[in-house]
Amino acid sequence: MHVAKSGLRALGIAESYSGREQSTLAGVVMRKDLRIDGAAFARVTVGGSDATDAVVRIFNRLARRDINLLMISGSVIAWYNIIDPAAVQDATDLPVIVTTYEESGGLAEEIRRHFPDDDARLAAYRRLGDRTPVRLHSGYTLFIRSYGLSIEDAARLCNDFTREGRMPEPVRVARLIARGIVRSSGSAPDDHDR
Repeated sequence: MHVAKSGLRALGIAESYSGREQSTLAGVVMRKDLRIDGAAFARVTVGGSDATDAVVRIFNRLARRDINLLMISGSVIAWYNIIDPAAVQDATDLPVIVTTYEESGGLAEEIRRHFPDDDARLAAYRRLGDRTPVRLHSGYTLFIRSYGLSIEDAARLCNDFTREGRMPEPVRVARLIARGIVRSSGSAPDDHDR
């Protein structure tokens, strides 16, 4: 992938957690010039283990060959439903950048407390590894995990897709759409793209 390419497209995926049995994921296809040209939705089980499948489902439903990378807002969503970015990369054959926005001492103790007998969930969390801080041109620090491309290229793409603040536009817009769906209907559409 040529990261400087002006027509590059990212699929940004973000969640709106509503505290119910299911949470809403929205995916937004955005060009590097910040033009949106696609969206899809999925549900994930709160406290479940289906987040990775939901991300891949969004990608597959779009049926787009012009998406160059995925940007995912967080790997631990919907009350410890853990996305496996390496599995997403394998399933989509695209690089994946996971973005988070605050320093953290980690979630291992919280996972142990809430899911004391779930060794697989704890192992999935530990496989995520460390995050790398990236200083954005906006002055904010973003924390990323990169799969399938170098940290340097991932940092450049995060900067290219960030207009202001700390959140790259594909995931910022996906989060806004997911929140709008939850507020207007109380749940996601029936997992169809719109």
